[in-house]
Amino acid sequence: HKLGIAFYFILAVSMTILDIILAILSAYAIEKITIAEYTEAINFLLIIIAVVLVNRILMFLDSLTFEKLSKTIMCEINHDLSARSFKITTKTYNDNSTGLFTQRLVQDPKDALENLDYLTWIIAEITSTLIILFYLMFLNYVIGLFLILGIMLSLIFELWRIKLFNKNHPKVLKQSDSLFSMTNEIVKSQQDIKSLGLENKLSESISQKFEDYKKTSFKFVLTDSIFWGLLRNVFAHVISWAVLIIGVIYQHLGIITLSTVMLIYTYRGYLPSFVYNIGQLLDVLAKNRTYRNRMFELFDEEKFPIEKFGNKHLDSIYGEIEFKNVGYTFIEYEKEESKNLKKSKKDTQKQQNVRKIASKNCIFKDLSFKIDANSTVAFVGRSGSGKSTILNLMTKMLDADKGQILLDNVNIQDLDKPTLRNNISLVNQFPYIFDMTIKENLLLVKPDATDKEIKSALKSASLLTFVNSLEKQLDTKVGESGIKLSGGQRQRLAMARAFLRKTPITIFDESTSSLDNFAQDDIKKSINNLKGKSTVIIVAHRLSTIKDVDKIFFLENGKVEAVGTFDDLFEHNEKFKNMFFAENI
Repeated sequence: HKLGIAFYFILAVSMTILDIILAILSAYAIEKITIAEYTEAINFLLIIIAVVLVNRILMFLDSLTFEKLSKTIMCEINHDLSARSFKITTKTYNDNSTGLFTQRLVQDPKDALENLDYLTWIIAEITSTLIILFYLMFLNYVIGLFLILGIMLSLIFELWRIKLFNKNHPKVLKQSDSLFSMTNEIVKSQQDIKSLGLENKLSESISQKFEDYKKTSFKFVLTDSIFWGLLRNVFAHVISWAVLIIGVIYQHLGIITLSTVMLIYTYRGYLPSFVYNIGQLLDVLAKNRTYRNRMFELFDEEKFPIEKFGNKHLDSIYGEIEFKNVGYTFIEYEKEESKNLKKSKKDTQKQQNVRKIASKNCIFKDLSFKIDANSTVAFVGRSGSGKSTILNLMTKMLDADKGQILLDNVNIQDLDKPTLRNNISLVNQFPYIFDMTIKENLLLVKPDATDKEIKSALKSASLLTFVNSLEKQLDTKVGESGIKLSGGQRQRLAMARAFLRKTPITIFDESTSSLDNFAQDDIKKSINNLKGKSTVIIVAHRLSTIKDVDKIFFLENGKVEAVGTFDDLFEHNEKFKNMFFAENI
């Protein structure tokens, strides 16, 4: 957008030049009026009207150019940031709040671009003010030097203020992220809040966050105002009136003319204005530095690790999966900033994030098993035995610390993203349903799907009867997170997405937990229909749902303690049998 940006700045510079011309013409007009040369004064005033008209036309073009350009650039920045967000690892999302990401993806680019527009105007104002101040200096060098001294002293206050601004502004944004995250959670979980009677408790929590935000922002504003509204502003205004007093004395002594005194009177406010605009300039630069850093942090792989894939592509896969001596430890990090350490008089080490381990939890040390292609298997075990972790490892949502995970005898670390993600469908226990129609939610996974294919997938997921009962049927909007659907209906819609994809590997992670017995029986039939056509992997607490699978892996203490059919394990494994009886009591 170089040409568009160049045109925008040319317009801004042109308006600045016209502002300076207006100031000079106004000075001449005032001077002619004071010496009773009214005809020439009127001529100057007519020229001023013409310049003002041209200036307003340029202002309109400038505003239009900025709006079109800024919206285009903002969309592209949002696109780039969103594209980056898709690469960030699942663990990184789990370790951070939603507010941290959404503010960086949406709000920060918007604020940064709006500040850039303001920055252009500030620079234009500063330039025109400087011309006026130099013009006054040209009229009388003593007054000019006095103004320069006032500017220099005012800038000392500004540099001091901006140092504190740079320190406090990121803290306010961090509090804003936290507040946004909790507000988002409250909006999304309003049904649970009402049903559990959590209104008062969460009202206290959100009030506390508002209170924390208020304290942080008030401290920020108070510190800023002490410098901005008190020290700097008072000083600048005192200087501007002092200049006028000097002008009156000089006129009384005959050093300068009355017209010069009138010019000083007219433009005495330019000194506070200049200092104000310098402060605004420093503010905008500081804010944009913060916004820029927050946006570009998403590209910092130390803070926000991204998924890594290999280069090997498989045109088709059979669906054989093997874990060879796999180890995985869940590590939680805490962040803190190191203090500034002086390496030498001229070299100071910058503050940097130091990653410290907060906790470790070893899930697997040496896990090995094999799943045959086109077989139907299940993983069972007590809560915390690592069932979901296995699924996250085989889908590469998590990366193993050691060992190998093979897909058709190829290490998944060597495979490219399309090979992995286009051949595996994962249905979670709490699937996300988008704020779209039922049909649009299904077309996300297969854009060219026909209505016949969609209805077949819905039928396999035991959801077609319900959809047909709706007034708009497939065109029914389900609300954000599928809020208009029950938990079981959301699970079945997620299953329909998986059935529509028809991938070589289909994984169900507790995906029948919200279904009643009738729906569960229908889903079992649909899963059984996949036998021999797809590798089906099931994680389920209800052991009755996996009686017909080809093989069950029974997990205990991060290991596969036993493998076999349901009947084999029920007969020979006491722990498995006790789990089944406990479920059916």
